[in-house]
Amino acid sequence: MNKFEELGVRPDIIKAISEMGYAAPMPVQEEVIPLLLQNAGDIIALAQTGTGKTAAYGLPVLQQIDVAVHRPQTLILCPTRELCLQIASDLNDYSKYIHNLSVLPVYGGSSIESQIKTLSKGVHIIVATPGRLLDLMNRRVANLSTIKNVILDEADEMLSMGFSESIESILSEVPEERNMLLFSATMPREIEKITGRYMHSPRKVVIGKKNQGNENIRHIYYTVHAKDKYLALKRIVDYYPNIYGIVFCRTRRETQEIADQLIRDGYNADALHGELTQAARDYVMQKFRNRNLQLLVATDVAARGLDVNDLTHVIHYGLPDETEAYTHRSGRTARGGKTGISIAICHTKEKGKLRKIMEIVNCKFEKGIIPDSKTICEKQLFNFADKIEKVKVNEEEIAELMPSIFRKLEWLEKEDIIKRIISLEFNRLIDYYIEAGEIEEVGEKQNKNETRTDRGGKRKLSADRPEDGMKILKLNFGRKNALIPAQLIELINHCVKGKRIDIGRIELHDDFTLFEVNKADAGRVMDSMNSFEVDGKAIIVKPSAGKSARDKRHKKAIDRQRNGFEERNKKRRK
Repeated sequence: MNKFEELGVRPDIIKAISEMGYAAPMPVQEEVIPLLLQNAGDIIALAQTGTGKTAAYGLPVLQQIDVAVHRPQTLILCPTRELCLQIASDLNDYSKYIHNLSVLPVYGGSSIESQIKTLSKGVHIIVATPGRLLDLMNRRVANLSTIKNVILDEADEMLSMGFSESIESILSEVPEERNMLLFSATMPREIEKITGRYMHSPRKVVIGKKNQGNENIRHIYYTVHAKDKYLALKRIVDYYPNIYGIVFCRTRRETQEIADQLIRDGYNADALHGELTQAARDYVMQKFRNRNLQLLVATDVAARGLDVNDLTHVIHYGLPDETEAYTHRSGRTARGGKTGISIAICHTKEKGKLRKIMEIVNCKFEKGIIPDSKTICEKQLFNFADKIEKVKVNEEEIAELMPSIFRKLEWLEKEDIIKRIISLEFNRLIDYYIEAGEIEEVGEKQNKNETRTDRGGKRKLSADRPEDGMKILKLNFGRKNALIPAQLIELINHCVKGKRIDIGRIELHDDFTLFEVNKADAGRVMDSMNSFEVDGKAIIVKPSAGKSARDKRHKKAIDRQRNGFEERNKKRRK
């Protein structure tokens, strides 16, 4: 007996998934499928991305559809257009032998008129992003009164994207008598609110430990100076010749800049962020899914809900502000029981954030050593030699050409031919690493730029007393601009090219920030940074008019006043 048959899955569905290569159920499928088929009530399932969730709810949901009733019977909510399309595609594949079953993906960025037209004809399953579904409900073309199953896929992602109110509005329109299944990788408080309001005594299914990352993922971190982050990224990518992964950045601007740099340096990369049009997003994703790109450089928001198989690596170029986001990023690799590597490139100010991530993810993290030039070149060359060894030769097609080639190259020895093939492929790489110096790694001890009091806390930056040889500068960005010390260091090293800037103490205020740099570098820092802007706001860096400057002005005023008294007293004495 087929193992899916043991779970209660119908033969026509088993036939379809067998053709797709489904041999045995994954743990989440073994847990969830029987519960849904038995109408066991509401379920909260905590499972990581790539664990087989779509089949876990998709197979039993399809089995329960009455195809004779052309009204929506199942609603599946998910965070992004890409995931919406992927789920709808999978359901269509699973239902290959269920005749006349209709699945409609509903999402923004496509013709709403076409979606309205399809809804009016009648559909059985709606797969939707919250915003577009709510729009259709407000137009009174999406009627949820016949819904029997509600699935929230990647619920924590939807809430972190700001869909909380939309989800509540949608759930308030589905019948009270229905089953609800909530899938999530983490369990933040917002989800607990929704479960408390809309779920009835839900059964909890946990695949792995709560909030724990996929055990098939190897976690590595590298600690470097902020100015060396891109150089470290290049070395890591070069060290893994067959890398196929996502590089996560914090901002749209950084995403585009890193992608542009990688492209200029000869890497097969492109950017995915919110400023791209939907057509451009689709084009980039098509290239990435087809493996015409090795590296996708993306923001968290743009990459949410991406369903791409066989990723070897996830690289965190900047650590996320929300520690749960690390789990979602890393979960893009090691899907379907495969293995993957999650790499964090951290600068010195991110050590505290990394420690928090380690505590929450509860996985072993390895401290990586940036590969040196010799190791990288050896790895690349052996990988190329391996490809030569395994290449498929079409003897018939090249047979008549080979005599001419042999005559052309007969004056060369075997060793010469091999050397020339290698040089033809790798001269650029070898030339780069001959000139490239090694990257200075930062140890576990505290960075010299971090100051401590005797109690271990940060010492307040006094504007009238810079450290010896340092100058205090004032930046027109502060806490209200969501600035943190780590971002300030990145900003300075991004704006100021050339020799690395040593940054001393940093003091954040609501509307501005004070920071120390070497006196010799102060002019260069101000000149360079004042030519940039962030999110349309010009950067203004100037010397801090601290207490010492005010004291000088006050002293001059007192001196003038004293001189005035003395002059008047002289006149009186005369």
